[in-house]
Amino acid sequence: MRGRAEGAQEGAGRLLRLWGWVRRWAGPLGVLGGLGAYAVLAPMGWAYADTARYRYSVEGVPETPVALVLGAGVWSGQPSPLLARRLDLAVDLYRRGKVKVVLVSGDNRFRGYDEPTVMRAYLVGKGVPESKIVRDFAGLETWDSCTRARRIFGVTKLTVVTQDFHLPRAVALCRAAGIETWGVGDDSMGGSRTQATVRGYVREPLAMLKAMRSLTLRPDPALLGRKEPGVEQALASP
Repeated sequence: MRGRAEGAQEGAGRLLRLWGWVRRWAGPLGVLGGLGAYAVLAPMGWAYADTARYRYSVEGVPETPVALVLGAGVWSGQPSPLLARRLDLAVDLYRRGKVKVVLVSGDNRFRGYDEPTVMRAYLVGKGVPESKIVRDFAGLETWDSCTRARRIFGVTKLTVVTQDFHLPRAVALCRAAGIETWGVGDDSMGGSRTQATVRGYVREPLAMLKAMRSLTLRPDPALLGRKEPGVEQALASP
């Protein structure tokens, strides 16, 4: 009995010490947690507020010369479900006369993986003339696509096309690149797109935090290169 009593007292002592530690550090840890959450979420709040007046529906967006469609993955030679929705929006914009040229920007770093060419083929299959589609093979991330549209292709005014969760960041980055930018997004909820869309919303605060570097420093894209006349030629073509 005595051994059990001593064990119980020892256990109670440990609990009291643990409780004391929790009370001692709960305040500082709570403050640090709050600061961390603010640091992650504040850029998102700013982007949503700052770009609100530039985000539209397909029906309401102002006319611009160019639609910039950002890459979002290719599966077995076909656009991913999210990318297909972006391309469908671009087709709708073109048919409505909201844009004259579609600039498709994506990844082509690896042999056998060519987002822009797959994107072009999809648009052509939907009735967009090939002469009105321009490929950017070095759109490795959103900032690269935006700044290359300005510096390589000479675009000064465009409509960026992506998902709703990505749209505030995309509009903010393209405007920071010196382009008069409006944005059109798709909610992409339903069917095979739902899971990817939910993941997009989850990762977007961290992606926006990373984007603050580009918004602040305006770095060169990963691949720059010489100027290309593709957009100008597409606008001039009949």
